[in-house]
Amino acid sequence: MFSKATLKELFVLALPMVVSQGAFALMVFTDRFFMSRLDATHIAAALGGGVTFFVTIALFNGIMAYANALVAQYYGAGQFSKCPRVLTQGVILAFLCLPLLLPLTWWISDVFAWMGHEAEQVELETQYYFALMAGAILTLVKTCFASYFSGIGRTRVVMISDVIGVACNIPLSWMLIFGHFGLPALGIVGAGIGTVLATGVTLSVYLLFYLNRTHRQQFSVAQSFAFNAGIMRRYVRLGFPSGFEMFIGAATFNLFLLLFQSYGVDEGAAMAIVFNWDMLSYVPLIGLNIAVMSLIGRYVGAGDLSRANQVISSGFIIALGYSAVLGLCFIIFRIELMDVFQTPEDDFASIRELGAKMMIGMATYVMADAVILVCSGTLRGAGDTRWLMTASILIHLAMLAVQVLVIKGMTLPPLVSWWVFVGTLIWLAVTYLLRVLRGRWRRPQRLARVMLET
Repeated sequence: MFSKATLKELFVLALPMVVSQGAFALMVFTDRFFMSRLDATHIAAALGGGVTFFVTIALFNGIMAYANALVAQYYGAGQFSKCPRVLTQGVILAFLCLPLLLPLTWWISDVFAWMGHEAEQVELETQYYFALMAGAILTLVKTCFASYFSGIGRTRVVMISDVIGVACNIPLSWMLIFGHFGLPALGIVGAGIGTVLATGVTLSVYLLFYLNRTHRQQFSVAQSFAFNAGIMRRYVRLGFPSGFEMFIGAATFNLFLLLFQSYGVDEGAAMAIVFNWDMLSYVPLIGLNIAVMSLIGRYVGAGDLSRANQVISSGFIIALGYSAVLGLCFIIFRIELMDVFQTPEDDFASIRELGAKMMIGMATYVMADAVILVCSGTLRGAGDTRWLMTASILIHLAMLAVQVLVIKGMTLPPLVSWWVFVGTLIWLAVTYLLRVLRGRWRRPQRLARVMLET
């Protein structure tokens, strides 16, 4: 079922989120570009340390992010006063996570050495990882606010806040990495500190929007600053599977990444460059994923599943069209895109050759990513988080087992490992698509259980 009106509604809602996620991608892209001005080891370390940071907070961040669907469901049901109460429960949960994050940080920091990385790379990865983890609570609370504003459909607030944060991050990182304007040259640590400071700026902008008088009056914000057992139970019941799914997906991806980097610094640098370009495709589509989740949640709350069908078809049109264009660009300009990150060293040829071949695989899986993100946004918005968790865990663990066999057991070439990864994403896309099309998630009794505060 297709509707031009719904396509326009989704596009208007998604565009600010795409800009917001694109700004985040630009921030990471720029940090890694700055690292390339140092050497290939810094590029690989920025990828390894950054992804490990995301894995560490993935479970908690995934739970926080489910505020989007919860807020959207209450908004669609006309229960506006419950929307900010979801945010309050999310912030409470974020601070409850802190006692778990500290020991987890020290334990996970050993993973770089366990994977057999070279000593210099391990040191850089660890420094970057610790710098990012110092601001983990800011990241979690920021996710709560971003999910709240997405849930009520005010995605421009998310865009403005994130763009301001990125606009601060890029010059801050530049100054702190290279030591400009009298600041010490901190290298990769400076990149981490710049990211943490920029996150604080972003959170401050969110607070300005949240506490303005018009918003406070419309959503009864003053009455929301309290623990709410019913909403908290919904948050944990639906959000934990979503967060655990995100954690397992991120953890297996990170272990694959670290295993792949054990091939050597050149292979790690090639992967870092390829994934840097991948972000320009994947991260903006996360904005569409968030918009789909918000609209599906809104129409589930309102009991209007015919509009939910229109959202799904519109999401596929936008996602597949965008990914197809980028996929062609990744194939046609793969050499030129690799050369953007050419390091000052003389041995970039091997990195370029491997990376250019990997770009072909990336162009293959960007279409699968589009399907995955639209389908997962649909299922999360409808509260089908347990099925998503189960399917994602099984597929990702199977991928990791094959990667261990390919890389460590059979010591096959890097491209074999890479195409196993590409095949996994295609498998995941087909599985999610079948779930959406078969429609078990839309049964009235299932949706009624989703809305229960028990």
